[in-house]
Order: sequence, then structure tokens, then C-alpha cells
Amino acid sequence: MHEVDLEIAYGVITVSTSRFEKYGFVDNPPMEDESGKFLVDEFKAKIYRLIPDDVLEIRRTVLDVLRNVDAIITTGGTGLNPRDVTIEAIKPLIEKEIEGFGEIFRYLSYREIGERAMLTRAFAGISRGKAIFCLPGSLNAVKLGSNLIKSQIKHILTHARGLM
Repeated sequence: MHEVDLEIAYGVITVSTSRFEKYGFVDNPPMEDESGKFLVDEFKAKIYRLIPDDVLEIRRTVLDVLRNVDAIITTGGTGLNPRDVTIEAIKPLIEKEIEGFGEIFRYLSYREIGERAMLTRAFAGISRGKAIFCLPGSLNAVKLGSNLIKSQIKHILTHARGLM
């Protein structure tokens, strides 16, 4: 069987308490949010949100954005700092985890930055037939993740929606 030709609407969420405290709610990524800006431009995102590192705020925002898009890409809040709670906030919303996304992301990161790649918690999963990708906040990590997402998103959504 072949993938169904899909028009995909994207949402981008930057998780950063420091940027949120500086800018508050904005419709477009502020200049210093290079990763958010890159994602919005790269995926022609329909929605952009800047939110603080707060479990409830992350969940609320993801569920709100998910109503209007086919895929969400988050950036930030994936590190080992106690304030980094993006994955903890999103995991309970996931019906099926895409383990291979994080594995391949770490493998490719390892080729670029060596053993420090083990610190990344890049993550992806399916919720309500839609894809959610959690990327680290660095621009290099976002570019790497973007390539993975673009290469497989139609295939992922086709499977997630039972269209194959």
C-alpha cells in the first residue's frame, strides 16, 4: 500500500520560562528564539506558542493546538534540569510512542557531538491520530529533528490514522 497524500498543518511550541517572562504571549517567535523561528519557517507552521516550563501549561497548550493541526513540534524543556518538564507533561497525552524517533535522533547526534548525545531526551508519539515531536532547544538539534520529521511525517500520519 502507498501513503495517502496529506496536506499537513503544523503547530510549533517553544517551551522556555526565561523567554516567556521576557515576551509573554506572542504570535510569532521572538528574534532570540532561533529554534522556534526556524521551525515556523521550515514547516510553514499554522500556530506558534511560547510558553513557560510548566507541566499543566504545556499540556493545556498541546491539547489546544492539537485541535487545529496534524503535527506539533515542541522545542525546549527536554534537558536534565529539574525545570525541564516538556516530556513529562506530554507523555501522558501519548497513545503510542515512536521510540525509533528518539533512538535515531540520538544516533545521529552521537555522530555529530559524541557521547554528549546520551543527554538528549528527544521524543515523539501519537495522540488522537496526530503526531507530537519534542526536540531540544538548540538550533542544531532542531535542524536535525526537522530532517527526520520531514522525511517520515506522511508515513507516520498515514499509519496513525489507519489509512494503510
